[in-house]
Amino acid sequence: MPKCTINGKSIEVKPGTTIIQAFKEAGEEIAHYCWHPALSVAGVCRLCMVQIEGQPKLQIACNTVVADNMVITNKSEPVKDAVRWGMDFHLINHPLDCPICDQAGECGLQEQYMRYGQYDPEMAEPKQKKHKVIDLGPTVVLDSERCILCSRCVRFTEEVTKTNELGIFNRGDRSEIGTFHNKPLNNNYSYNTIDICPVGALTSKDFRFRQRVWYLKEARSICTGCSTGCNVNVYFNEEGTWRVKPVQNDKVNGYWMCDKGRDVYKFTNLPVRLTSGKTGSKDNWNLLEAGALAKDVGATIRAAARSGADKIALVITGQYSNEDYDALFQFFSVGLGVQNIYHWINNPEDMNGFDGLLFRGDRNPNTKGLVARLEKYGVKTKWLDLEDKIKAHDLTHIVIAGPENHSVFPDLETKLRLFDQVPNVVWLSAGKSVAVDGLTAVTTQIPMKTFIEKDGTYTNYAGLEQKVKRGTTIVAGALTLEEAVHLMSGEELDMNMRPLPPKYLKTNFLVHKGGPL
Repeated sequence: MPKCTINGKSIEVKPGTTIIQAFKEAGEEIAHYCWHPALSVAGVCRLCMVQIEGQPKLQIACNTVVADNMVITNKSEPVKDAVRWGMDFHLINHPLDCPICDQAGECGLQEQYMRYGQYDPEMAEPKQKKHKVIDLGPTVVLDSERCILCSRCVRFTEEVTKTNELGIFNRGDRSEIGTFHNKPLNNNYSYNTIDICPVGALTSKDFRFRQRVWYLKEARSICTGCSTGCNVNVYFNEEGTWRVKPVQNDKVNGYWMCDKGRDVYKFTNLPVRLTSGKTGSKDNWNLLEAGALAKDVGATIRAAARSGADKIALVITGQYSNEDYDALFQFFSVGLGVQNIYHWINNPEDMNGFDGLLFRGDRNPNTKGLVARLEKYGVKTKWLDLEDKIKAHDLTHIVIAGPENHSVFPDLETKLRLFDQVPNVVWLSAGKSVAVDGLTAVTTQIPMKTFIEKDGTYTNYAGLEQKVKRGTTIVAGALTLEEAVHLMSGEELDMNMRPLPPKYLKTNFLVHKGGPL
């Protein structure tokens, strides 16, 4: 284990560790643009300069391996001067787009200039003009004037996705990032190029100009788009959620997430949500508070169970937390003795599908947790059993813990036509549905919380349990599945103590997080 000294701190590192990695391990800041821990070393930005005791010239930290007893600093005046000159070089042709740039507020260029630049520019020549608002594909827009040619995005498509859509074209100060002829940037991981862009050159068509980032708060969560369970930050304010970005977790997703997972925030917002309890049938609905409706329907189900629990069926999707499932099974299986319990698998032909990187055919965050509880409670029923019971008119009530995200259930309408043959349907879901509103059976719809609105534990495809905390509240009247079950069982909950949606006015949150400039 080589020992070295970083800015006066003595640390041990693994053999083969580069100086920039040693700086990170020591908790020391170092200027850099092109280096990224999950990509190869390019060494093109020349900002990570360090002074090594005994060596006459400065070295770049990203491509220099730590040797035993090295004494390294980036605090000396020669290093500071070299970094300022490097910053000046990068900004020679950079446009002053900060007021209109979508990256403003989380821009590496702004942050590093304030830490390491703050020089008087000496370039008097006119700036080199390049192309703006270039459509690279269905998700990403490029502004070549802002690009500093760090090559991170190019290396990402070469080394991570191996799709090779991006390259650097032309020479000298006319060099630009671009796509090859007839090969747009169109893969399921394209948004990651925006995440790793240290400036505002690559922007998202989905998020572009919709919110200023300093008006957003963030909450750590997991992506519920498939069974990988990528770690993410969800960004929100009082108007709802606006985007999802990956958070590093080497055990799960590394630094990346797929483009399909970026859409999970869209089913949390008010336009697509079931915001109130509903009871009735097609074209004849009564709106009621969710908690009161859960109590009423619970009383009905308990009475039906006393007459015969075999007349009640429970259908469950893999979209809820382990805590939700435990409460559900305790009430229906243990409490009421219901044995007609069925797992609604939304994508049976591709549940084990995998693209080789992160995206999985199981489009549920917690299939593994649900299957574990089906085994725990001895549930061995098959879906065909449910179809047979419905066709034989053996059921009087069916309770469905439906999906949070309706878009990943392609058979939604087909299954609803099947459920509609049962006289009484209880539908628990976060999203509103025209198909559910069209049921002719006596139907109770109870709004559920989404993943960003509740605490919970999810088990990913590998059996790893991941706990998440509530980030915000979108629909105040919605319930978690666990709360709905407690109310159905006759328990009392203090509904006044539940979290409410934020009412604050927009505030520059990043000022408070980032400290004084």
